[in-house]
Amino acid sequence: MPPCQNLKFKNRFIDLGPEFYQEKQPDPVTDPYLVDYSPSVGALLDLPSEGGGSGFLEKFSGNQPMEGARPLAMAYSGHQFGSYNPRLGDGRGLLLGEVLNKENIRWNIYLKGAGPTRFARGFDGRATLQSSIREHLGSEALNGLGVPSTRSLAVIGIRELIYRQKPELAAILVRVADCHIRFGSFEYFHHTNQPKNVKRLADFAIQNYHNDLWNEPEKYRIFFRRVLTLTAQLISKWQAVGFVHGVMNTDNMTITGTTFDYGPYGFIDGFNPSYTPNSSDTHGRYAYQQQAEIGFWNLNKLAETLIPLVSSDQLQEEVKQYQSLFNGFYREEMGLKLGLSILDADFSQLTQEMFYLLQKYQQDYSNFFRLLANFPCHIEKIQFPVEWHSWLDKYLNLCERQGVDHEERKKRMDVVNPKYILRTHLVQRALEKALKESDFSEVKRLRILMENPFEDRPELFQKYDIDADLYSQDTPQGFLSRQTSCSA
Repeated sequence: MPPCQNLKFKNRFIDLGPEFYQEKQPDPVTDPYLVDYSPSVGALLDLPSEGGGSGFLEKFSGNQPMEGARPLAMAYSGHQFGSYNPRLGDGRGLLLGEVLNKENIRWNIYLKGAGPTRFARGFDGRATLQSSIREHLGSEALNGLGVPSTRSLAVIGIRELIYRQKPELAAILVRVADCHIRFGSFEYFHHTNQPKNVKRLADFAIQNYHNDLWNEPEKYRIFFRRVLTLTAQLISKWQAVGFVHGVMNTDNMTITGTTFDYGPYGFIDGFNPSYTPNSSDTHGRYAYQQQAEIGFWNLNKLAETLIPLVSSDQLQEEVKQYQSLFNGFYREEMGLKLGLSILDADFSQLTQEMFYLLQKYQQDYSNFFRLLANFPCHIEKIQFPVEWHSWLDKYLNLCERQGVDHEERKKRMDVVNPKYILRTHLVQRALEKALKESDFSEVKRLRILMENPFEDRPELFQKYDIDADLYSQDTPQGFLSRQTSCSA
């Protein structure tokens, strides 16, 4: 049983005052049970490798208070699908506080599904079991890919039925994050004409999350530049691994450049740049090919809130840097994926032609790069469509000009191009076992697999009955570009 009593909580957000949150205890739950526990996340909190036990479940379900924790629901608003929504906030989640680990790093601990708050807008304040499992797997998968992300300590099932389109099993997700301040946190005070609280929030954000800027004469401007840079870098990584967030509202963007709030996300399988995993996104606003532009749009909305602190002209100067920053970060990511280091005009032409062919043949995005890493020493041209052959010649010529040895290139590529991604059909299989049979073994398998998606681990795979070939195959036809509703 993890020694929950050893967690030393503090909630610095309390100091901002009640305008910023509602203090509230989690609603009690009936007979909580463990769905899955992530030892790697537990290690961040100095918890032992195995979760479970009544003490853990009672405390992290919210049934028993933890010393020092002061649960609160944060106030925020935001732009959703391009329209401003003034009535958001943590309707079903509570920030318990922060824990300082032995490495002197602070982590937020947050319960998602802990009951309704004053921001619940008439909803029940619970999370479904399936949405909690999806967030649990999604956050751990992105972290395994090296993409900044919130983490998931555990999914705790609760014996309650809640109603969405149909009756659903309920659960609580225990989220661990570096920060919970969103772009929408600033928007809330900006749009309610509270400039003093915008400044207080900015001061709090700089002091606690970007402390190296505190004594800078232009700290607010540099703070915005920092957030802009982190956002551009984050989205470049999403694009590189083929991740599609699905709901890039401003309330789902953080000031630390961390992937936040997993809803109808998905990974590109057969390459389709217009893919959106969100069935509600009928116009493709949040499609894969739109994510960089939406990041820019969201940053503009954040910039508007800071005009009392930074001149409009200065903010526009900063915003103008976004595209070149994103392009640079993305270029570097693609260079790594292709095993190339000289990112010149020939490289640009090569990548442009590559994406054209990927889209034309709807090839599996992740498996293409794993296949390419084996060429030409371990795989022949015949394993690629004929139209690829000219491109492959150009690619090898570029590798030779850059002095890239084939075996060394393979090593480089295999550490950045995953063999395993969180494919829709794999998640669906795990959900069906969990929801229909109360069998959470597949959830655990996927979480273990995604912790290191780049290489096989035979002993571990044997222990947990993981079929490496099964999990690395292309997505079956019936699941290609599958969409999910926000409620799921």
